[in-house]
Amino acid sequence: MSHSHICCLVHVVFTTAERRPLIREGMRERLHAYLGGIARENGMAALAVGGVADHVHVLLSLSRTASVSKAVQLLKAGSSKWVNENFPRIGRFSWQEGFGAFSIGVAQNERTVAYIQAQAEHHKRVSFAEEYRKFLESHGMQEE
Repeated sequence: MSHSHICCLVHVVFTTAERRPLIREGMRERLHAYLGGIARENGMAALAVGGVADHVHVLLSLSRTASVSKAVQLLKAGSSKWVNENFPRIGRFSWQEGFGAFSIGVAQNERTVAYIQAQAEHHKRVSFAEEYRKFLESHGMQEE
């Protein structure tokens, strides 16, 4: 067999620098679409993109050549440049240095997509810090 096949689904979460609420309603949908475009341009697929004013969730299907770190770097660098060029009035935009990446199985795909699409509703009840802590716990990890 000469072809390589990969199915690697990763739920990625990253926040704005200092968790500032800079992702406003008017730009959110465009930013999410742009993140999907960055993924596509780099041989990946963003199966769902969602979030609120201070963070983004992306369900990413990785390419066979990109590491998780490289994939997130491409998403963050490309999108921050785009935000700064297209929304200069919000001031200097950047993402926080770190990120969370959590592998999911194909069986969890639909549930994860629904979760990402319901972010606005979810964060009326749960803070980002609480949400992220639960992610770490459910994956057997601790915050550094």
